[in-house]
Amino acid sequence: MSEVLSQNEIDALLSALSSGSVDANELKEEQTRKKVKVYDFRRPNKFSKDQVHTLQVIYENYARSLGTYLSAQLRAPVQIEVLSVEQLTYEEFIRSIPNPTILNIFSLYPLEGSAIMEINPNLGFAFLDRLLGGPGYAPAKIRALTEIELTVVERIAQRMLDYLQEPWGGIIEMQPYLERVETNPQFTQLVSPSEIMMIVSLETQMSDVVGMMNICIPFLVLEPILDKLNVHYYYSSASAKSTPENVETIRHKLENSKVPLKVILGHTSITVKDLLELAPGDIVPLDRNIRRELEVVIGHRTKFMGLPGIYDNRYAVQISQVMEEGSEDE
Repeated sequence: MSEVLSQNEIDALLSALSSGSVDANELKEEQTRKKVKVYDFRRPNKFSKDQVHTLQVIYENYARSLGTYLSAQLRAPVQIEVLSVEQLTYEEFIRSIPNPTILNIFSLYPLEGSAIMEINPNLGFAFLDRLLGGPGYAPAKIRALTEIELTVVERIAQRMLDYLQEPWGGIIEMQPYLERVETNPQFTQLVSPSEIMMIVSLETQMSDVVGMMNICIPFLVLEPILDKLNVHYYYSSASAKSTPENVETIRHKLENSKVPLKVILGHTSITVKDLLELAPGDIVPLDRNIRRELEVVIGHRTKFMGLPGIYDNRYAVQISQVMEEGSEDE
């Protein structure tokens, strides 16, 4: 029966209501009655909404770290964002990706089983072109990888997988390891076609090249840690890691960090003519008396005031006062 009633059907319905053969209250009860929801037992949703949300948080952190790494490695701005996190069967995933493509098969020790990081060939060849000295363009026709390109892909794929450790650290300490690289999806049979997979789609842009990277993790791999895949556990575990030992380690690294320091001896202004005529032995008078304190600048902020002098046969400055910190807004 179509959703739009014909005029004859409308007349018949009105006639039935007026004659009493059809009760209006029964029609209302029929509308308020719960509808039957179709459930496909061949494709059950095994991940809850909270678990899917937790995975999205994990891979949003991963996308930021990976984008920073690829930008430095490729010497070009790379933007990555999570486009979707959804559940599909393995067969649906294989059918949705092109052939050939770049399939990085990897393990997530101590979790059992393997997962896939699929890189769209247009994006993958753009990465290769950039790494090998090119402008970062994909070829007009997609082809299989050469042995040299395969070696380069294996190296950069392992580094990309290493960045999974930090965002997953709040759930489990894992060690991703690249097992092999395939190009034909039909020859990559990790699980049965009907097995549920968690597909994380990352939209990646490098200059004018836009492509997708898909991370495909079978349900069987994540099943041992499903009880930990919730946002509350993820953030509580992350905050619990702030132990005194970690704080001391961070403090030690910060204390040994190098910062730029300069001492302002003074300022002056000269003409371009005088600048061009400067020669060794010439004296340029400054606007500061030798007995006045000098500004000691850290980065771009005056942090101390000091007096010039000599220490161990070297020019030096003796700190005389510490400038006020100022507010955070300043």
